[in-house]
Amino acid sequence: MTLPSWSGLRLLPCVVLVAQHFMAANRTSPSASLTHPDAELPHMGSVGGTGFGVGDVAVVGAGPCGLAAAKYLLAQGVFDSVVVFEQQSEVGGVWNYSADPSRTLRVPQQSPFCPPDPPIRPPGTPSPLFPSPVYEMLHANIPAPLMQFLDLDFPKGGLIFPTREQIQQYLVEYSQDVRHVVKFCTQIKDIRLRQEGGKDRWDLDAESTVTGEVFSRTFDAVVVASGHYSTTYIPDVASIEDFHRTNPGIITHSKSYRKAEAFSGKKVVVVGNAASGLDIATQVGRLSQQPLLLSVRSPTPPDKLERTGCQEVPVIVEFLPAERGVKFRGGRVETDIDSIIFCTGYLFSYPFLRGLGSSGITDGRRVYGLHRDLIHIDHSTIAFAGLPMKVVPFPLSESQGAILARVWSDALALPSKEAMRRWEDEMTSGRGPAFHAYPKGGDIAYINETYDWISRASPSGKPPPRWNEERVWMRQIGAEAKLEFERSGCAATSLDELGFHYSHANDQSRPPQEGRSPPSNPRERSPSTTLAQGTRIDLSHGPTWLGCPEPPGPASPPASPHARFAPPTIQTERDGPSQSQDYYSVLPRPS
Repeated sequence: MTLPSWSGLRLLPCVVLVAQHFMAANRTSPSASLTHPDAELPHMGSVGGTGFGVGDVAVVGAGPCGLAAAKYLLAQGVFDSVVVFEQQSEVGGVWNYSADPSRTLRVPQQSPFCPPDPPIRPPGTPSPLFPSPVYEMLHANIPAPLMQFLDLDFPKGGLIFPTREQIQQYLVEYSQDVRHVVKFCTQIKDIRLRQEGGKDRWDLDAESTVTGEVFSRTFDAVVVASGHYSTTYIPDVASIEDFHRTNPGIITHSKSYRKAEAFSGKKVVVVGNAASGLDIATQVGRLSQQPLLLSVRSPTPPDKLERTGCQEVPVIVEFLPAERGVKFRGGRVETDIDSIIFCTGYLFSYPFLRGLGSSGITDGRRVYGLHRDLIHIDHSTIAFAGLPMKVVPFPLSESQGAILARVWSDALALPSKEAMRRWEDEMTSGRGPAFHAYPKGGDIAYINETYDWISRASPSGKPPPRWNEERVWMRQIGAEAKLEFERSGCAATSLDELGFHYSHANDQSRPPQEGRSPPSNPRERSPSTTLAQGTRIDLSHGPTWLGCPEPPGPASPPASPHARFAPPTIQTERDGPSQSQDYYSVLPRPS
């Protein structure tokens, strides 16, 4: 499938989903329920065949996850209405680039309950602008054929690792058949839970940021797809607040980074070596005073550090306001610093859920009380889409949309609350503090187990994706291919151009390329069940990653050409490199 021309797209009037209320207290050990410390809430949620009776569904956010959820909900054909509330004047979420960055900076910033950044209003714009963290020279770090949604290909002949512009255009095109349900430029002020007739009901308050019109509406279910790249994280290092007060403008966060030219000839320290930290260090380091210093907790993989051209240094342990300097662990001191860019990630934050007790939902590091990183256990008509990190997000969001459409239409039963709580408890003990950061292969398991679970239990509705062997191989070589893409000038339009060639495990028909040795070249190997040191895919038995209930009866035959790869189960050594050295997420979490 190819995309039609981008011209002639009709933009709808505007709307935003910023909440103006927030929690003042930061609780460090939230419970696994939505209970607010000051209120008693009902613990309802139809589970296990009692019937949800969902008619009206609200989707908060029209980024990739919200769009995918809307498509699957509409395709189910049973809901009375699906309404998407979007904070910008266009779809795209984090990919909706703005040349003007956010002008809000809190130093330090460790609370998920701080108020949202206010919008900016550049001259000549008809509506408020909520800047995303995307910077000007940004490519995806996932190959386009793997990144794309099931029912829409990226344009033929485009870059194998698309630019931010190409991704945003792709999302606008993907939205065409759901734009009629999107309310642009609407600010979500509050979402409250109540009971009616033994069912959970969700009262939503919103306000137009263009006209100021205020309205309320009640929904039977809510998909929270508002993203998690808004509330910045900057650690509270010794004297950082005094440094920022004394030397304003030196400390920034990657959310405000746009172009490297602003750092030309300056002495720069970049803090953090996740995806954006390395990318920004590479861009800035070409123009800054040499060497750019890269401050890290864990060593950067040698090939990635070599690409940046930076000098790696330990974490900052103290800021020196008078000297405009910092002290690193081990005692090294650097003074007369012109810029310190914190690429230390973001916090989960849901200020518009204040009526539910947002301090019980999240501590900023994870979202509590969820089954399969998606559906709330005690209130199963609210779901949090797009939480998993270090994954390929577009197809995974399709899997989540397929689950929600079938569960809320009563075509797919959830396990009992007890079973769902056991699943969360097992995941809590096994995953470690980076709860939503999946190991390598975790997205393969999620996507393929979801497909098998749904195809066995509920063939109705829009089918979810299922990765075949070629896509699994593509997932394995993606990081290495991205490095080669950058080394070769960011111009390749296929993996073959970069020297990566897929072949089936038993396919002996393809002749070797000239000058290459097929048996020993890892770029030509067929998919392996070993994804990383300490991570294995077990193909011998059924779904366990999601805790899916096994439906009765035989499995239905695969209905998709993507159904050639058996559902994997992931086993991970928690402290192995698969946890700390996967750079598939576009933007980092707190480090």
